[in-house]
Amino acid sequence: MGILGGEGFSLPVVSETEVVSVDIHFTESAKSALKESMNGDEDTHALVISAQSGGCSGFLYDMKIAQVENDDGFQKLDIGGITVLVHNKDSSLLSGINVDFKDTLMGGGFQITNPNADRACGCGQSFG
Repeated sequence: MGILGGEGFSLPVVSETEVVSVDIHFTESAKSALKESMNGDEDTHALVISAQSGGCSGFLYDMKIAQVENDDGFQKLDIGGITVLVHNKDSSLLSGINVDFKDTLMGGGFQITNPNADRACGCGQSFG
């Protein structure tokens, strides 16, 4: 049977995502660590925070420093003079998160607490 017979392939399911105004909170230690990570490139680079599919709870946090792009799909926040970008498709998942930075011998780094998550895994990297 071919396509008309109901076999062959299926189309991907596209779902609408709710776009909300993003509000993200950074602790003072997170702001300091971010400023140090930017290494003086605050004028040309931004921190991009996103939610990627995966992990044991459904989504993984992703943070990267990238060149600032003029893209209407992103919401732009100013956190202590540093630009933070969040894509509209991730806005409902990431609005309200708290970003902290811990410097410990047992594995420090940026840590995200998401009050909107229904579930999270033990490693703290995955949420749903």
